[in-house]
Amino acid sequence: MLRPTIHLITAGTHTFTELTTIVMSVQEQIDFFHIREKNRTAIELYKGVQEIIDAGFPVERIIINDRGDVAAALGTFGVQLAHHSLPASVVKKTFPGLSAGKSVHSLEEAKLAEQEGVDYLLFGHLYLTSSKPGKVGRGLRSLREITRTVRCPVLGIGGITPDRAKDVIFSGAQGIAVMSGILQADEPVKAAKAYRKSVEEGYYEQAL
Repeated sequence: MLRPTIHLITAGTHTFTELTTIVMSVQEQIDFFHIREKNRTAIELYKGVQEIIDAGFPVERIIINDRGDVAAALGTFGVQLAHHSLPASVVKKTFPGLSAGKSVHSLEEAKLAEQEGVDYLLFGHLYLTSSKPGKVGRGLRSLREITRTVRCPVLGIGGITPDRAKDVIFSGAQGIAVMSGILQADEPVKAAKAYRKSVEEGYYEQAL
């Protein structure tokens, strides 16, 4: 297993200037930065992400949610697809330079996404989370079922705290995705370091 990765995902609650400040402060602790701004236009996304790149965050560590055109125009690492997005096979054919991930919520969806040719999966939500009020988490058992079935890397998302991150990695996930746990933290750097420590512990425990 490769060393686990940490993906920081925006939630549409910050300005790009605020996002730039936060991500530059935690960039040593995270691996990828997902721009998930559903209410932004293409030009707003383009200009906002350019602001982050101009501040010094590596473009090859940025992933754009849903908008393959914006991702390709900026030359980012890849695009994160949802159930309403174009099929991964179409996206990869149209934008061959992009890595394509897909968000899934069941084993069946994971299998179908893998058949489409995705490079990785984002599975959740694992635990109760404020972004999905009233919805029970799918849990680590479902995560293990998926990681044992598909061949592509699987990331866990949803209600993952630093204390839980280790268990997610130990359950077979290649990494974790975090939103409010870092972006809404009183001390983002301290939170990011706690997540990094936890995923590394999970990685080493799995290797034993």
